[in-house]
Amino acid sequence: MYLARKRIDGTTWYYIRESYQKDDHYRSRELFNLGPDPTRYIIYPGGNAFYIDEAVEDRIRDLGVKPDFEDLENIFWPFLDPDIQHAQEHFRGRGSAKKSDPKAKPLSGDRFHLFDRRRVHFLRFGQMDQGRIGRVPPKLFKVLCDKSRDELEQYFLAAERILKPHEIKSYVYTIFDLQRHFSQSCSKTMPQGLDQDEVDRVFVQDVCRLHIDADFWSGMETGDTLQDYLIRYAILFFDHDYGRSSYLEDMVQNWMNSRRDFRPPSPQKTVSVKEASTIFGVTETELKKMTRRELARVFRRKAQEIHPDTGGDHEAFIKLSAAYQSVRERKK
Repeated sequence: MYLARKRIDGTTWYYIRESYQKDDHYRSRELFNLGPDPTRYIIYPGGNAFYIDEAVEDRIRDLGVKPDFEDLENIFWPFLDPDIQHAQEHFRGRGSAKKSDPKAKPLSGDRFHLFDRRRVHFLRFGQMDQGRIGRVPPKLFKVLCDKSRDELEQYFLAAERILKPHEIKSYVYTIFDLQRHFSQSCSKTMPQGLDQDEVDRVFVQDVCRLHIDADFWSGMETGDTLQDYLIRYAILFFDHDYGRSSYLEDMVQNWMNSRRDFRPPSPQKTVSVKEASTIFGVTETELKKMTRRELARVFRRKAQEIHPDTGGDHEAFIKLSAAYQSVRERKK
């Protein structure tokens, strides 16, 4: 059993669902509608004790499912009184370790969909370059075992809460592996240096491709319109901006390290709009009106002209990098 969430008219509703195996797939079914307030099913008899309203267990039994107290406790735990949570935390999970099934198939990352593995990998390591994903220990993907597609998506809904706002767009860019569409070296480290119109295009293309991927949905109905679980990624992608990247600083540092006689310039203060407009070759008015995306286009075009690796001037490139970061930070 697991807790599922769904937004209805701006309000979050909660459900108890279970994954069950049918044929070669895990499917999901609803066991109990908790409504928008699951706390009404938690009973506090006194002290630090609590129990779940019998109506919940009775309803689940009526569906032919034997309720598991530990599963129910985990489902209602987020809604428990904080003081009771604190008192009970020490006792949670005691004696609950499950013995491994000797008949279970050996755990292998290949048995899980690559999109799920990318999500787990990023949430665990925070890396945009997932070139080594095939070599990570299979136990990393244990959380994906024996779950229906609906339970997996509910799991990721909860797990993605650890992401900070500046990580969200990079996360979506990575899990859809958009970097594979581009040959530029920055595609694995600084996607804001790419043509964002083209990034948007391939993102929409890959979302639609995943929507019709029968192996991914594994028996779950999707319908003709885009599935809600994918709509959320479209919202996350288009409603957020990339966080500040250290790619430029790393590139400059690597270049400096390759020349022992190089003397770094004194730390620079924030670049003014007037200075930045001169560096970018645009007017102050134009610079102020630019969106972050438009600024990235101008930066990308200018960087290609003066990058040290293409015969450009390293001092000018350092100034351009500083100006880009400085102006970008001022834009919301």
